[in-house]
Amino acid sequence: MASKLLLIAVFVLDLIAFGLAVAAEQRRSTAKIVQDSEVNYNYCVYDSDISTGYGVGAFLFLMVSQALVMAASKCFCCGKGLNPSGSRAWAVILFIVCWLFFLIAEICLLAGSVRNAYHTKYRTIFSEQPPSCETVRKGVFGAGAAFIFLNAIVNKFYYIFYSSARDKSFQAYGGETGVGMGTYK
Repeated sequence: MASKLLLIAVFVLDLIAFGLAVAAEQRRSTAKIVQDSEVNYNYCVYDSDISTGYGVGAFLFLMVSQALVMAASKCFCCGKGLNPSGSRAWAVILFIVCWLFFLIAEICLLAGSVRNAYHTKYRTIFSEQPPSCETVRKGVFGAGAAFIFLNAIVNKFYYIFYSSARDKSFQAYGGETGVGMGTYK
């Protein structure tokens, strides 16, 4: 039987991570080019950098959520063998998909946070091209939020199927010794 307390805790962590990723998308940095009147050069002025913190927070909450599920299921590779059944097959498939979604979400959140924190320091003389005020692309944190949502669904199903297969744990030869060793008269 899957632990309801674990499922609730993981749901809350995933919900917080999703909310932070959506907030990071909404509050990502923007930049504008400003001209200095005295020295005659252009430079970039960035607004709030709070979405970097939101992105890192979402990254950490998702990591803790994934770690809880993997610790509870012993990362699928440790512990007693599972009963060869449909539940075990689904647990294997969902384990792989869960890690795939987790890695994509973490990459999006980390890349978005790093890119959002990067502020160009370039200055150009008045007559040259304007500076490149680089900011994070729209949708990077949104993609992270989408994969957090997908990971939240998949890791709960993975844990439920894993628990179902674990409850029907496999014992070689039904626990009898000498099975297959017939007696001859």
